[in-house]
Formats: sequence, structure tokens, C-alpha cells
Amino acid sequence: MPESEDERTDYPVSPPPPWPASVRAALWWHRSTPDASQYGPTGATLPITLAMMVDYLDSPVGPYREVLASPVLRRDLIPAMAVPFIAVDSEPSVHGGREHWKLPKVLAKFDGDVLGDFSATGARWSVATSAAPKGPELPIAGGLTFAQPIPGGAVERATARLRGKFRYARVTVAAEGPTLSRWLRPGTHHGIVITSGRMSTGASRVVSRM
Repeated sequence: MPESEDERTDYPVSPPPPWPASVRAALWWHRSTPDASQYGPTGATLPITLAMMVDYLDSPVGPYREVLASPVLRRDLIPAMAVPFIAVDSEPSVHGGREHWKLPKVLAKFDGDVLGDFSATGARWSVATSAAPKGPELPIAGGLTFAQPIPGGAVERATARLRGKFRYARVTVAAEGPTLSRWLRPGTHHGIVITSGRMSTGASRVVSRM
């Protein structure tokens, strides 16, 4: 998609996974728009869009911030994200995403607090969120699976495991861009904020199918 186009190839080389990191984040989800499936993977999918803003306080490439979204989830025993849109404010992180996990990372500018008002801006797009946490802080432990399509019909699959604390939140979203406005719904959605957490993203492996 246009938001992920990048002809640059000379990004600083990043270390291989695993990538441990301390994180704060806002995540939200909504029913996919009618146009979402054309930007997602082929095959069996779930009509749910999942997106997040992440503040990496430390990592193997230093601190950085990130926005990513999956138009529809891959259907599996544990649903997986196929990510056509992801942006960061770290050049080594761009290399790491593209080299280690086949994530189409691009550079963007970020501003604000990920647990409150936050924004990401690229050359042709923007995403802004306003998170309103509610209720008590609770423990969280689990993981997110990424399954990126590669030529030949296979996917590269990796898991990011997280342990920390979270709160329920309502997340108000605005998105503009050549495709983002078609599948990342504006408005207020159910979500959570990760108030503190420790995450580790492991190496990917090629699988012939989900």
C-alpha cells in the first residue's frame, strides 16, 4: 500500500532477534470496513481490524515509537496479525522490521503521550489517537503473533510475548492517507493501554500456510 512504500535501502543494520524491550502502548480494535479485506492477506480471515501505538522505552536499537495496524486478522487457532502498515521513528528499527520479520516499516514523526493524546505522521498519511483509560490496573501476560506473507504463498511467522500491567480504555482515532481512511475506522473504539510491560519479539520462521 502507498503508506508503506519506501525506495530507500541504506538503513543502519540492526541486531538479530530476539528483541527484548520495555513498552507502553495503546491498542484498539473494531469490525473491519467493507474495503479492509483487499488490504489484508488472502485466505481465511476474521473481519476484525487491530491497531496499536507503541512507545519502546528501550530495545536493542534504543528507544523508539511505532504505529501498526492489521486490516483483518488471519484465521487460526490463535488469530494472527498480517501487517501491511507499520511506521517507526528509528532508522535501525526500519531495517530490523524489514530484514528480520518482513514488516514493511517506514519512517514517521511522532508526538505526544501514547497513554493519552498521540500522533504519527508520514509523508502522505497521519494517525492520531486519544486514549482514555478507565477502571483498575490489572496484570497481563500473553503474546501477539505476526504472519507476514512472502512470495510463493508462504508466511513468515513470529511471536511477541508480553508481561506487564494494563487498563481498559476507550481510544478515539483519526486516520488519513491513500488507503488508511478506507480501513482504519475513525471514531471511538474499545481498547486497552499497556501502562507498563516487558516484551520480547522472537525470530520468525517460514511456514507453508497458516
